[in-house]
Amino acid sequence: MRSKIKAMNGESNLRIIEWLKAELIESTSVLFKSLLRSGGEATADALSTIVIICYVLGRRVGINYQSIDMNIMHKINTTVNEASEIEQMYGDLTELKKYLDRKESRTR
Repeated sequence: MRSKIKAMNGESNLRIIEWLKAELIESTSVLFKSLLRSGGEATADALSTIVIICYVLGRRVGINYQSIDMNIMHKINTTVNEASEIEQMYGDLTELKKYLDRKESRTR
């Protein structure tokens, strides 16, 4: 009986993962359309949805939220430290790093 329940849970999880993947693709489409229309609110909504889906999808495949956050910070730090040409010109990731650092210090 337990193996049957475990199999059902595994199938359910796979369905949820597939649904999240489809939602991610759909949300990306919504994002691209919002960028064409220059809709700030719609773009922010689509971006927020994508971020949420990515966190939940990660959790469903066994990656906890903290690990995702740590990987994001590692990637930002690595890119900032490598000082790519785009980063030197615009500083987007440096600004994101500052924002996330401030956010982190407020939650402590």
